[in-house]
This record gives sequence, C-alpha cells and structure tokens, in this order.
Amino acid sequence: MKLSRRARRMNVHHNRVQKRNAVLNMVSLMDIFTILVFFLLVNATSTEVLPSPKNIILPEAAAEKLPSRNLVIAVDERVIRLQGKAIITVKDALKGNSKSIKPLFNALRRAAETVKEISNNKGVTIMGDREIPYQLLKKIMLTCAGAEYTNISFAVNQKSTDS
Repeated sequence: MKLSRRARRMNVHHNRVQKRNAVLNMVSLMDIFTILVFFLLVNATSTEVLPSPKNIILPEAAAEKLPSRNLVIAVDERVIRLQGKAIITVKDALKGNSKSIKPLFNALRRAAETVKEISNNKGVTIMGDREIPYQLLKKIMLTCAGAEYTNISFAVNQKSTDS
C-alpha cells in the first residue's frame, strides 16, 4: 500500500521528533545556584543583631542609623553586664555619691586591651531597660566617658515612621 504525501510527511516528522532527546544544560543551573548562594551569604551577614535578653524591654525610637559594632552594656532591673558578663548589681551601682561605677570602669579598661577589633572605635552600645532610673544611666555614661569610650549609643526597638 502506497502512502500519500501527507502520510509520508507525517511519518518523517514523527521519526524526527522521536530521535530527539531532551537535554538539560547543567552548567546554567550551576551558575544560577552559585549566584543564589553567594547572594544569600552576602545578605545574611550584612545585618547585625544585638543579643536581646528577655528581661530587658527596650524603648522605641525612630532611629535610621544602624548600630556599629561596639561593646554592649546590658542593664536590667538587677545587674549591669558587659558583653554578657555580670559586672555589678544595680543596687551597688546606685550606692554612694560617686559619679562613676568603678567595677564597670575597670571592665571597660580590660576590654579595651583584650578586644582590639571592637574597641578600635571606642564605642559602646547601652541596652537598658526602659524602666531604669536616669541616675543609673547617667553614671553608666560618665563611666564610659571616663574609660575613654566617647562614642555612646543606645539600643532601641525601631518603630515605624508611618504616622
């Protein structure tokens, strides 16, 4: 039986399509995944998150400048900590008429010698509970200034500026 022109053309086309195998170019996929991994690594390290103890409730502010890498002084209702290490109790820090806190001063001096990377800019970040007394905050700031940490910043929760 003789095939018509149309039937022959369909056979040729069918044979041509069957001989083709689907090819997946893995080089392009590897390039895309490499770029994706690189992008995620760069963006994951660009933000700095301060350690946030559960017993410290930070005040809110419309801060636009991101904090730099500094020593962290955490103040809650009981203890003053430098880089997570307890230095002195709040009760002892408020005692007396001294304008500075001697144990904190000594700890800041030691930190300046041991932590070169952080202390090069001579800055501290104070993470104080919003209920701490101003007298204590003033003593901490004067102690930092006495230990030659003049770049003092406060950790706050950023509130939206949509109002």
